[in-house]
Amino acid sequence: MDDQNRNLLLAMVLSTAVLFVWFILFPPPEPVEPTAVTQDGVVALPDAEAANGAPLTADGTQVSPQTPETTTATAPRLNIETSRLSGSISLAGGRIDTLFLNDYEEELDTADKVELLAPIGSEQPYYTVFGWAPGGGLDAADVPGPDTIWSSESGTTLTPETPIVLRWNSPAGLIFRRTVSIDDDYMFSVTQTVENPTSASVRVAPYGIVARHGEPQDLMGFFILHEGAIQMVDGVLSEIDYDDIPGETSEAQITESGYVGFTDHYWMTALVPAANAPHTSRVQYVPGSDVYQALTVYPTIDVPAGSSRETTTRVFAGAKEWDTIRDYEAGRDVIGLGASISYFFGFSEQNGIDGFVESIDWGLFQFLTKPIFFVLHELNLLIGNMGLAIIALTLLIKALLFPLARKSYISMAKMKELQPEMEKIKERAGDDRQKLQTEMMGLYKKEKVNPASGCLPILLQIPIFFSLYKVIFVTIELRHAPFFGPFQDLSAPDPTSIFNAFGLLPYAAPEPGSILALIFIGILPLLLGISMFLQQKLNPAPTDATQAMIFAWMPWVFMFMLGGFASGLVVYWIANNTITFVQQYTIMRSHGYKPDIWGNIRSGAKATEKPAADNKDSAPSKKPDPKSKK
Repeated sequence: MDDQNRNLLLAMVLSTAVLFVWFILFPPPEPVEPTAVTQDGVVALPDAEAANGAPLTADGTQVSPQTPETTTATAPRLNIETSRLSGSISLAGGRIDTLFLNDYEEELDTADKVELLAPIGSEQPYYTVFGWAPGGGLDAADVPGPDTIWSSESGTTLTPETPIVLRWNSPAGLIFRRTVSIDDDYMFSVTQTVENPTSASVRVAPYGIVARHGEPQDLMGFFILHEGAIQMVDGVLSEIDYDDIPGETSEAQITESGYVGFTDHYWMTALVPAANAPHTSRVQYVPGSDVYQALTVYPTIDVPAGSSRETTTRVFAGAKEWDTIRDYEAGRDVIGLGASISYFFGFSEQNGIDGFVESIDWGLFQFLTKPIFFVLHELNLLIGNMGLAIIALTLLIKALLFPLARKSYISMAKMKELQPEMEKIKERAGDDRQKLQTEMMGLYKKEKVNPASGCLPILLQIPIFFSLYKVIFVTIELRHAPFFGPFQDLSAPDPTSIFNAFGLLPYAAPEPGSILALIFIGILPLLLGISMFLQQKLNPAPTDATQAMIFAWMPWVFMFMLGGFASGLVVYWIANNTITFVQQYTIMRSHGYKPDIWGNIRSGAKATEKPAADNKDSAPSKKPDPKSKK
């Protein structure tokens, strides 16, 4: 055997020995027993007597699919009353299944509050349910199910000051309690306790479920926004569209931290287990019932005779507000500037939710969208007007890019000066494009001009533009954010049109996306077109006629294209064009070039050239008149 084969065999033997010793010293954790979940939220373990996993009532009889709806409609309820939430908890299963967001209306200028959760029997049920799955020695009748009628041990209203305690006595002699509390924002805490006063040990597994019947009716289905399941597993985020959930169950074992639930455009409902509490996180679809589920299933635990066990799971149900979610990530006791520092440097308190800010869909450019939103948010708090905050943000961005823009504007000024020479080269070259390119490059080299230097600021603007578009589209802080006058929602298209005299008459503009809306645009798109047109007059005209025609039409094409975009984005683009025009005009004049913008517009000229005295080559020659006499 040669040395190479001997070394390979020795390495394999040593590797096997190391793995063998490792598994002896550090054995893998006991795997979580697999579970089966019915459409009603019942979790059944393999050793449960109800082998088919069908839900059972307290007397042990199977229930029909209509029973949960009937039970929910007739069961008593406990009210939920906070400054930000209102709703109720059904004592049938102890479901949190009716929830309204007091701070948000469905539509602007309406009194209808946003409905986040809805009970079974409504048009689109969406709720949370908790329970215990039976282990060895128990069956489904011995643990509380989704239709179990609980009793309240402490009042009838859940508030931040008054938690509620539900109780259910099992036929097997076990006592189950569920304590539900809520903070001042959107976080519920559900503590499940099981007491075993019997003489025999039992095994049970706690679980929590967010169930959604069917896809949301207001699903936008826009590629820039994720709507569907969201699953954080030990710092790794997964976003699963509704279309992808039926095809494959997403299951992961979590050892440190995570959360799972469903996210909408502005709202989210998610289960948040305690940190360092091992559990199974799962997203699945129940065939035949059109129910999407996000589950948290804890390992099966032993409850010896005369002892008790408990587990706590938090439930976030509310708006994806930056301040609120950031505070939850940093730790609820850390707010304001402290939470911002904790977020940006990755610090969090013991009760912080790792990666919770990632539930906001920041997109691929999150290295830009996050800081852009943070600055915009702080400017809005300082100024008190989101539209003015967007303009202030534009000023800051232009100030950061000014060193690059300055070189670009100087190059454009030189290009403008060379315009007469470029026209002469074009006449000499005729249709010989190779000769045209060669002479042009020679001119650029002679005059030390880089025609591509003006592209860099434009290229840098593209990711910034898309990042700001993402911020305006996905963040709730822009929803129904007013500017002034008719512009009361910067996340919506311009509401003005010729039909309402550009906002002077109390009539609605054409529906966004309609043909009329594309033709009869509002004030902001018009200002956008004008600002792009004026800015274009400072740029060198392309030597190619086709390119020149395309550039001439571009401002007006963009005017109609961006007319249906969010007003906040159009405000940014107008401010960007205006600041760019002022910067470029000032720099070009400081370098000896005096563009006559208004003269260009009146005459239709491409640019104002230097006087003939300063450009002898371009001055026309004067031939003597043979008929003239001295």
